Amino acid sequence: MTASQITALFVVSEVYPFIKTGGLADVAGALPQALLPEGVRVVTLTPGYPSVIDALPAGETIHEFHDLFGGPARLIQGRAKGIELIVIDAPHLYRRPGGPYHGPDGKDWADNALRFGALGLVAARIGAGEIAAFTPDILHAHDWQGGLAVAYLRYGYERGPRTLITVHNLAFQGLFPSSFMHLLKLPPQAYSIEGVEFHGEIGFLKAALALSDRITTVSPTYAAEIRTPEFGMGLDGLLRVRTERLTGILNGIDYNVWNPATDPLIAANFDARRIAPRIANKAVLKEKMKLETADKLLFGVISRLTWQKGLDMLVAVLPTLLATGAQLVVLGTGERALERGFMDAARIHEGRIGCVIGYDEEFAHLIQAGADALLMPSRFEPCGLPQLCALRYGTLPIVSRVGGLADTVIDCNEMAVAEGFGTGVQFTPTVGMLEAAILRTTALWRNARVWRRAQRNAMAADVSWRRPARHYADLYRELLAERRR
Repeated sequence: MTASQITALFVVSEVYPFIKTGGLADVAGALPQALLPEGVRVVTLTPGYPSVIDALPAGETIHEFHDLFGGPARLIQGRAKGIELIVIDAPHLYRRPGGPYHGPDGKDWADNALRFGALGLVAARIGAGEIAAFTPDILHAHDWQGGLAVAYLRYGYERGPRTLITVHNLAFQGLFPSSFMHLLKLPPQAYSIEGVEFHGEIGFLKAALALSDRITTVSPTYAAEIRTPEFGMGLDGLLRVRTERLTGILNGIDYNVWNPATDPLIAANFDARRIAPRIANKAVLKEKMKLETADKLLFGVISRLTWQKGLDMLVAVLPTLLATGAQLVVLGTGERALERGFMDAARIHEGRIGCVIGYDEEFAHLIQAGADALLMPSRFEPCGLPQLCALRYGTLPIVSRVGGLADTVIDCNEMAVAEGFGTGVQFTPTVGMLEAAILRTTALWRNARVWRRAQRNAMAADVSWRRPARHYADLYRELLAERRR
């Protein structure tokens, strides 16, 4: 570590490749390494789920708690997969079956307030310098699960690091009954409109939005959207007040994981200069999904199957998609009605539609490498990562004109096609406009020259972490400069 190096503590509830439910884990896994060339050392604080504990067999115990919200705990520090970690080993909170937020029955853990309150409390103690092994310049919390760290710092310590909260999805806010105030060891003065109180409850995310030195979200367009009643989820007023503290920084993807030229999870490697082998991936994908072998436009979906993602609209327009002669592959899990809708469609239209309920990282790579186009009809989308991977793999993204989708995909409208710089298709998220987008995509695909140009444009786009990491590092430096003034 150099004298000028900035140190940051990431406070995050999931980290790829140790545990993942969505894009948050991908960000937490890739951004720390991208920040190193920018002069920022990141140590990531995360809960000690079984898979995380298993990743640190030689980790060092750097602190012990006699009672961390109901049981003993310790902090383990170590490095795994190139990531510096501090892990909260609290078996009574984290060592249990199921996912990080839900039990095996799919319902939220009843003690999530304490589980992620503990994450925030430990982060605050590290930030305040109480843990000798590491004291950061910046405490960077992610989403509601890390949000209470900022409140613990504000109400428990006179000095501490500069604070930043990144909102990955404002729809998930971490709301809990006010009766948890005592259990969370928050002082009475914290329960105010300026603090953690939100409509009579404790708001983990709201607290961080109100109290953090800076707020970021994962695309410039989403940063503007969440200041409106339509997208603000009840927090738009607070965000408008804090407009000058709010910045949108696009996500990137890890080029070591998502690289069609070296990807070991696909059938044939390719790149923008040698794109022909891509067809072998399409053939393998169709074989796996038992689709007809004739050369048809193949749409892919890699998504949570939810209303937010607009997948109900896709179910509604399946007759239009099939009428064009196209095929569809769906990978995802979510709302039962949508799972049934796609499974029924795959059964009725065998050979035209394939569906896998669940998530499979290897299969996701094959879809990105083998599908012609990726459908993302989201009603709102803070950033989106699948469309970034699709650009990297020459799979044209067909996306709603919202959030990070609007910021990352250049619509192949008439002018863009004429000038040769389109990378996908954008549309307003309605059933009618999704139908129109499918028809536009079909027309583009039938023009092999235009389609190939769009593929090359997509693959030339820089969707790495290089530029976003520079923006985060600049923001950290601004925060530290503010303290010195």
